[in-house]
Amino acid sequence: MTNATDSLRLFVTGTDTNVGKTHVTCLIARQSLARGLRVAAYKPVCSGAITSTSSLLGSDSSEPRWDDIERIKAAIGRQWSDEVICPQRFLAPLAPPIAAAREGRTVDFQRLIDGADRFAQVELLLIEGAGGWLSPLTETQTVADLAERLQVPVLIVARTGLGTINHTLLTVESIRARGLTVAGIVLNEVVVDHDDASCQTNGEEIEARSGAPVLGTVPHGNILELRRRGQPVTIDWCKLAVR
Repeated sequence: MTNATDSLRLFVTGTDTNVGKTHVTCLIARQSLARGLRVAAYKPVCSGAITSTSSLLGSDSSEPRWDDIERIKAAIGRQWSDEVICPQRFLAPLAPPIAAAREGRTVDFQRLIDGADRFAQVELLLIEGAGGWLSPLTETQTVADLAERLQVPVLIVARTGLGTINHTLLTVESIRARGLTVAGIVLNEVVVDHDDASCQTNGEEIEARSGAPVLGTVPHGNILELRRRGQPVTIDWCKLAVR
């Protein structure tokens, strides 16, 4: 039987916010589940809720939900609660410590660390950060500090277009400065821009200049497939992870 501490773990970070970390996390989860693996995804903290109105016993109530959590549950199944998948959730679309302060709360860093141990009988645990690599998590700590405490390899999600070389190389450099392994880089086509010729060469430039493997590109809107040089590629995500 696999317990939480026996799981292979992979940390998913981004070069910025809205680069597609959750999209890629869900893609990895779906691919791994298709191989018959027991997979879970953990997002220690998120902010920016969607408020919907539902009727309960004839009275309307406003119920916050978080898009990232909903997408993760759709990918991995609904056997884990929101509390387990994401133990600290805040309403405002701001950096977690600022969003927490607006609610008279604080982000508990130790709770973020301990939450990774709550997934029993899982073979692969994907841990997704919030925002970019150096985005703040608490008043004093960042996403990078969390990954360093967890001591797991880091997968970088970056945009495909112009500017991504600089952002990605800076992220690689910072990860390595903390003694962590860059497991690989995934380029995500956040928007389609046929006029951006750099999309055709950015992956090769990043790989050559960083020495880190660019595993492939996720075409815009694709939830299942990673491509390299126009062809689908199959990645054994477990080989990039560590216990």
